[in-house]
Amino acid sequence: MLWTRPFLRRPLFSTTSISLLTPARLASSVPPPISNNAPVQLRPYQETCLSVCTSKLAQGVTRIGVSLPTGSGKTVVFVSLISRLRPPKENPDATRTLIIVNSVELARQSASQASRLFPDWTVEIEQGVKHKASGLADVTVATYQTLLQGERLAKFNPRGFKAVIVDEAHHAAAPSYRRILSHFDPEIRSPDNDGETEPSATLPSKIPIIGFSATFSRHDGLALGSVFSEIVYHRDFLEMIKEEWLCPVKFTTVKADIDLRGVTVNSRTGDFNATSLAQVIDTPMINQLVVQAWHDRAKERKSTLVFCVNVAHVRNLTQMFAAFEVDARYVYAGTPLQERKQLIQDFRDGKFPVLINCAILTEGADIPNIDCVVLARPTRSKNVFAQMIGRGMRLSANTGKTDCHIIDFVESNTRVSGIISTPTLFGLDPGDVDITNECLESLEQRVNEAAPPLTEDDPPKSLLSTHSEIPAPTGISYIDYDDPEVLARDGFGEGGAGQMHITRLSRNAWVPCAEGTFVLECLGKGHIKIERVKPTTEEEKGEADDEGCVYRAVYTPAPMDFATSRALKMPPTYLRKRQILTARTLNEAILGADTYAGKKVVHGPMVAGLLRSANWRRFAASKQQLEFIARRLNKAGDPEKQKKIDKMNKGDASTVICRLKHGAQTKMEKKQREAMRADAVKQKEVMRRAREVVRVGPLARQAV
Repeated sequence: MLWTRPFLRRPLFSTTSISLLTPARLASSVPPPISNNAPVQLRPYQETCLSVCTSKLAQGVTRIGVSLPTGSGKTVVFVSLISRLRPPKENPDATRTLIIVNSVELARQSASQASRLFPDWTVEIEQGVKHKASGLADVTVATYQTLLQGERLAKFNPRGFKAVIVDEAHHAAAPSYRRILSHFDPEIRSPDNDGETEPSATLPSKIPIIGFSATFSRHDGLALGSVFSEIVYHRDFLEMIKEEWLCPVKFTTVKADIDLRGVTVNSRTGDFNATSLAQVIDTPMINQLVVQAWHDRAKERKSTLVFCVNVAHVRNLTQMFAAFEVDARYVYAGTPLQERKQLIQDFRDGKFPVLINCAILTEGADIPNIDCVVLARPTRSKNVFAQMIGRGMRLSANTGKTDCHIIDFVESNTRVSGIISTPTLFGLDPGDVDITNECLESLEQRVNEAAPPLTEDDPPKSLLSTHSEIPAPTGISYIDYDDPEVLARDGFGEGGAGQMHITRLSRNAWVPCAEGTFVLECLGKGHIKIERVKPTTEEEKGEADDEGCVYRAVYTPAPMDFATSRALKMPPTYLRKRQILTARTLNEAILGADTYAGKKVVHGPMVAGLLRSANWRRFAASKQQLEFIARRLNKAGDPEKQKKIDKMNKGDASTVICRLKHGAQTKMEKKQREAMRADAVKQKEVMRRAREVVRVGPLARQAV
């Protein structure tokens, strides 16, 4: 709802100091296991997940991913999976398991859980200075940061391992993880080795690489297929809530007077840049609104977790809570480890009601008593949004928790595309709905009421589909693509709005050349083409979307010049295409291809030349460009068409040539002919049905 009444009359800031409790000493070893000889009681979906994993591994699929939401017991699942894996016949000495995590908190949690569930195991931690494993334990839990040190990784001989588990596996495609995982599976290419992979025959058998994550995707577009071949199991958090494996959730969305149009976006992650975002979000007015919203809607909550933009925002918002006499404390990456541990434990014990953090409790935080989550930072990342709200979805009946209240904020004056919020999560328009204390069932009802009735021919719609600002087409329009101005200006990919759509995904000068096809010319060094195609390999099939297609990106180097080809005794047209990646969505494909173009094709300052805003695009077109376009488009020697061609700049000419070279005109003409035929069939059917209708009155004349 829109806040119109006055704020609570408190000063904006208070001089009250915020003292953090003196931390307890952090133990340097794994907590002692709880004596429990009874087998762990798995939930039905956990048992199903284990069965699927063991079945796939038995079929020879060794790089698999499991997608389970926060609070579903991922650690219990992968620890139980370890207990069910047997050494391969080819290598009976492979009895050990390595668990790779991305923080010391996760390392301690995983090690503690393994020791608790299976007291007979030897469990060690490899992390930092204090924790140095022998490399011979039944289970070793290691942070990836530590394993990046060559001597720390070398102690883990691959021949002794039956499995490698990767927690928070959406990070696994990053270069740092691939450096580690290639040690256990040579087919996973390390970024330090651009050549052919080493033969896997050096190991007696393949070591399963098994990834677990609540958000199995990446924002920088790097393909998880470089590590995992198949996602074998997935559960959605909405399903888990309905089946009461996660706690019920209430949602409140607050409309705030914020304008995010000027906030910059990180080209690697696709999310807002923290410094730029903080200038808009971290203001006394917005911070007071956050506290006001919490006070009005959730002050009775026992344990509220707040997510902020950066460290300054964390401190300012903590001070604002203090000004309203609320005991709020904060934690961030710079908080000393012992102090952080004590703060989180005190919060878990209910000693204070509000804990504010910045990017430290997004992943891996196991605090079941959280009964309210305040998202004081907008995000364009569906993964980050899901991770934040997931912190409050764990069941915790012993603390009196009955549900979790999610409070987020949307801008009231502008509509910046790509922002994830409670309304967009459910496919609703944040500008058209007010969400106050809504439960899952009521939001589903809103979705059903907002959607038109489905027919038998309509495909099922996912509750988590992203709201689209592009209306569905209502008819067929035909465009003359002999006109160079139109060919330079308009795109026709992604539902007929290719150019408009692609500019939202990338700053580079991608050119829509046909439906589902996009080309990036790389300044004379060749081009990258992304096409929406049917998968041809099992790995690609694992990434296919609901229509059974993937986006495939291929880099084609420029042809060799005549002198080089003669020296190498090769034809000048010899090209070696390189497949870069396959992705489920265009967004992931574009981000990954942009990353490849900037690192592998165009280097250094020259990468700025790929941008749509590059200076060279405004210069006059070259004579060679204009002659090429005239030959293709102005065969009739039309003076008016030639004038349009002569006025083109380098950027427009480059776009036209790119489309002509990559078959855009031919494909568009074919598409137009098919559309005209389909329209004729449709009109014929409409007339046939009209003739079948009997009405009182004159009959229309019909030709015999």
